[in-house]
Amino acid sequence: MFNRKCSVLGVVHLPPLPGAAGYEGSIDRIMASGLDEAMTYKENGLDGLVLENMHDVPYRKGYVDPETTAAMAIIAQSIKYETQMPVGIQLLAGANLEALAAAVAASVNFIRVEGYVYAHVGDEGLHESSAAELIRRRWQLQAEHIKIFADIKKKHSAHAITSDVSLTDTAKAAEFFKADGVIVSGAHTGVAPDSQSVEEVRKAVSCSVLVGSGVDKDNVKSFIPWADALIVGSTFKENGLWSNKVDPERVARFMQSYKQATAVKV
Repeated sequence: MFNRKCSVLGVVHLPPLPGAAGYEGSIDRIMASGLDEAMTYKENGLDGLVLENMHDVPYRKGYVDPETTAAMAIIAQSIKYETQMPVGIQLLAGANLEALAAAVAASVNFIRVEGYVYAHVGDEGLHESSAAELIRRRWQLQAEHIKIFADIKKKHSAHAITSDVSLTDTAKAAEFFKADGVIVSGAHTGVAPDSQSVEEVRKAVSCSVLVGSGVDKDNVKSFIPWADALIVGSTFKENGLWSNKVDPERVARFMQSYKQATAVKV
């Protein structure tokens, strides 16, 4: 999909969508904001995009409203058309079926999902496994081309109820339940996992392995040998804060470090 051994995917944190408390009444403004960030990523040589409704706080648990799904589909299709880049969708919190619906309508490449296998407690409450329903729906929609990348031991969550299940066992379960890739992240947005954990997951599964948080210009080298893709958001933003605008200079500095690291690896 991304044409590199370890690809870089830039996160586009869209302004509040219809259905969210902060929606300001203009899809055009949301589209313009998202496209501006997407083009900054394209101009700096990134390999793909992840569109996310992270500003839609507080999140519903396990679904979003129909208007939110429709808006994401329209925006995603437009951004993919304008950038000609691989695009993925995530709809918080755990709105995996809606993300798939938007992805099918927009003809994008992948979705990022949470609550795929086992259960965890998020800010919104208890999330249970969604794999069975999601895989069946993808089959029914003839959408096998849309890849499913599943978070394991998801950030911003408590995992006490699965404390006896290791990260690698969770990854194996996700692969067994037909995830196309697993995502390893730190405890919170902007916090990186340790590279050893990513290495252990890489050795445990044959599906794709992605790093889902905290990658920056200083630690990128440690993840490149083990990851198929790096999902980068906060480090690209002004002052490294996810809710700020994308800073082109931070993107350029990161990509310079990334290219130096991949050159050394080769």
